[in-house]
Amino acid sequence: MGIKDDAVEVRAQGWRTLAALHGVIETELERSLQSAAQLSVVEYTVLDALSRQDGWHMRMQQLARASALSPSATTRLVNRLEDRGLLTRILCADDRRGIYTELTANGSKLLDQARPVHDATLERTLAEAKQIPELAPLVDALPRLYAGV
Repeated sequence: MGIKDDAVEVRAQGWRTLAALHGVIETELERSLQSAAQLSVVEYTVLDALSRQDGWHMRMQQLARASALSPSATTRLVNRLEDRGLLTRILCADDRRGIYTELTANGSKLLDQARPVHDATLERTLAEAKQIPELAPLVDALPRLYAGV
């Protein structure tokens, strides 16, 4: 294996480690959020993203980026959450083609109930992952990613 091959392998190993940590975290969050609030991780992510917006609304395209979903998957998810009364869609006053998605009072209330569960699960899962030698360096690096923010 040459130097170039070594660099590729290092990047691939880093990606596998990141994917493994993501999988561990997502599995635990999914279990906890479903149990406590009947929300999936992606549903929580959407509600959380909306709650962090000034005025609590986002265009569908922004929501798709925030949730890492395709536009069609975002539409299906928004439909489900709207059917549950957790968010609503409104037409953009400036651009009739634009649609905003907005958190409802019920969505905000459910998010307030789910957030402590999410945060505690994330903290616990990261502490457990830190005990796995392959994952520990990545867990240790996480606080440094946004240390300046």
